[in-house]
Amino acid sequence: MIALGIDTGGTYTDAALVDQATGAVLAGAKALTTRHDLAIGIREAIQAVLGATSQGPRTVSPPDIRLVGLSSTLATNAIVEGQGCPVCLLLIGYDPALVERYGLERELATRDIVYIGGGHDAAGNQVAPLDEAAAREAILAHRDHVEAFAVSSYFGVRNPAHELRVRALVEELTAAAGYLEGAYLPLTCGHELTSRLDALRRAITVTLNARLIPLLRELIATVRQSLNGLGIRAPLMIVKGDGSLVRAEWAMQRPIETILSGPAASVVGAWHLADRQDVWVVDVGGTTTDIAVLRSGRPRLNPEGARVGRWRTMVEAADVHTVGLGGDSQVRLDGNRFPGSDGLTIGPRRVVPLSLLAAEHPAIIGELREQLDSTGREGVKGQFVLGQRQPRAGLQEEDLRLLRELAEGPRSLVSLVEEAHYGPLVLRRIDELEAQRLLLRAGFTPTDALHVLGRFTEWNIEAAQLGAQILARRLHVTPEAFCERVVARVSDQVTSELVSKVLSDEAALPDWDREPAATAFLARAMGAVSQSDLACQLTLRQPVVAVGAPVEAYLPRTAQQLRTELLIPAHAEVANAVGAVAGGVIQRARALIRPVEGERFFRVHVPGGVCDCSSIEEAVEHARRIVTEHLRSLARQAGADEVEVQMERVDRVAPVQVDWGKDVYVETEMTFTAAGRPSLARGVDVE
Repeated sequence: MIALGIDTGGTYTDAALVDQATGAVLAGAKALTTRHDLAIGIREAIQAVLGATSQGPRTVSPPDIRLVGLSSTLATNAIVEGQGCPVCLLLIGYDPALVERYGLERELATRDIVYIGGGHDAAGNQVAPLDEAAAREAILAHRDHVEAFAVSSYFGVRNPAHELRVRALVEELTAAAGYLEGAYLPLTCGHELTSRLDALRRAITVTLNARLIPLLRELIATVRQSLNGLGIRAPLMIVKGDGSLVRAEWAMQRPIETILSGPAASVVGAWHLADRQDVWVVDVGGTTTDIAVLRSGRPRLNPEGARVGRWRTMVEAADVHTVGLGGDSQVRLDGNRFPGSDGLTIGPRRVVPLSLLAAEHPAIIGELREQLDSTGREGVKGQFVLGQRQPRAGLQEEDLRLLRELAEGPRSLVSLVEEAHYGPLVLRRIDELEAQRLLLRAGFTPTDALHVLGRFTEWNIEAAQLGAQILARRLHVTPEAFCERVVARVSDQVTSELVSKVLSDEAALPDWDREPAATAFLARAMGAVSQSDLACQLTLRQPVVAVGAPVEAYLPRTAQQLRTELLIPAHAEVANAVGAVAGGVIQRARALIRPVEGERFFRVHVPGGVCDCSSIEEAVEHARRIVTEHLRSLARQAGADEVEVQMERVDRVAPVQVDWGKDVYVETEMTFTAAGRPSLARGVDVE
C-alpha cells in the first residue's frame, strides 16, 4: 500500500511517498507554500513527488495511493507570530474584577471578552444559572465582527452543561444569519480541550484554538480539492498534536486537536527515518524550530499542554518546545543594543527572504541598490511588504487603500514612510494588518545569508547580497563576515533552546535574561567567550536527530557545542511529510470519581456530563462503560479500524491525622486510550 504524506509549512510544502508494508520512503519533494492560495503549493508538491518516482524502480500514479496524511505548521506559526482570526471569548462564571486586578486579560489572546453569569463548583454543582439573555446579546453583538467564538465556563471540565448550552446558542444565532450558506460560526468549548483544572490557562487555550479554526478548516478543504483535481481518491487523514491521525471530515468538525500537528509529525518522521529509540529531535523549518524527545521510540506527551511561543496551552500533545527561529526569520539590528552586544537579532517574526522576493519580483533589486547608496532610514532599509489575501469588510479606508496598492506588487517600507499620505505611522498599520494575515513582510533572513555564502542558491543571489551589504555596513564588517555571524547565531540559538528544553524537563525553564550567572556559564560552554579564566563544557547524553531542509548548515555547530552525536537521516528534508503517514489513530479520555457528602454517594465526571452512583465499583463500571463506548465511537469517527481500548485506574487516598495508619479515600482517575489503524475505505469527492 502506498501512502502520500503532505506537510504544509510556513515556507515549504513537503510531500513524501511511503510504502506502508516496508516503511521505505519511495520519493520526497518540496514546493514553496503559496500563502495566497495554498492549493498551488500543495498541487506542485504532489506533482513533484509523483514525478520523482519515475526516476526510481517503481513509478507511482494517483490510483496507487491508498492513504493521504496531512500535517501542518501553519497553526503553530500563527500562534508564534501572533496571528489568527478575530475571536470573541465568552467567560461563564469568571470574576471580571479578579481578572482585571491581576492584569490577566492581556494573556487571553483576544480583546473581545464578554463575562456571562453562570458556572459550577469543583463538584460539578451549579453555583448560578446561565444568563442566557446576556449570552444571546453577546453573540448577536459580535457575530458580524469575528470569525469564531470561544467559551470557557468556570469548572466547566467538571460540568460542561453551560458551555454546551452556549454552543447551541452560537449555532442557532449565527446559522440564522446565513453564514457560509447556512452553516454556523465555529465555536470551541473549554471542556473539549482538557479535563484538567486551571481556569485561566483553559481560557487562553480555548481562545488560541478558536482563532485557528477557520484557518485549519480552509487548509483541509484546500487539500481535498487539490487531491480531487489530481485524481487521488484516497482517504485524507490529519495529524493531531500527539502525532496520531484523524479523518479529515472529523478534524473539520473538531480541528482543535490538530494544533502542533507539524511539530508532532516531525518527531514521528524522525523516529521513522532514523530508526533510533531514544534521541532528541530538532526540526528547523522556515518559521519555527521544534525540539522534542523520543523515549522508547515514542514522542513524550505533555499532559499539561505544549508551550507555543509565550503561551502554555492545555492541549495534550507531543511535548514540543517551539520557538520562532527558522530559515525565514527576520534578521535585524537593534539600535538600542547594550554594550558588548552587536545588536543582531534573529526572529521570531517570519518574513519572505529577499532572495525569494526578488525571484518573483525582480524590480526590487533596483530599489535595494538605491537604498544601499542612500543615507537615513536605516531601521527600515531592505524591508518590503506585499499582499497576502483579499481584505475583509470593516477595514478603514486607509488600510484598504494600502492593500489595493500591494495587490499591484510589493512596496518598500522606505517608500511608504517617505510618502506624504502614509508617513512613519504606516508602520503601526502594517503591524496590525500583518497580525490579521492580510499582508506579509519581506526582509533579510538566514536563508539569504546562505545564498551569500554559496551554501544555498535556489533564488536570487544579488538581492541577498544587497540586503547583506545594507546590514553589514552598520556593523562595519564585510557582507560575508556578517552572513557567517548570522549562520553561527542561528546555531547558537538552537543550542540555547535545546539546553533550555532539557533543563525545563528536569528542573525549570531558565530565564537567561534574568539569570546572568547561568547565561555566563552557557556562553562559555558554547565557546562564545574566549577571554576568561573559566572554561566549561556541556554534554548532551542522547544523540540529536536533525530534520528539515537547512539543518546541515546549522546543526553541526550545535552538536559540537553539546558534544553529542548528530544524525541527519536520508529524506530528513521531508521528515514532516513522512511523519504524516507513519502514525495510527489514537483517542484519549479521562473519567474522575470523587466522593460526595462523606461517601454517601460517588460522583462520576465523564465527557459530556456527570452521574452519581451508590458505590465506588458501581461508579468505576459506569465510567468504564460510558467512556469505552464514547472512545470507540470517536475512534471510528476519526477513521480507525479494529479499535482497541485500554484503561488505567489510579485510586488516590490520604492519611488521616487523627487515626494513625488509616487512609481516607480521595478520588479515582481513569485514563482511557483507544487505538486503531487508519481505515482504507476509498475517499469521496468534496466540493
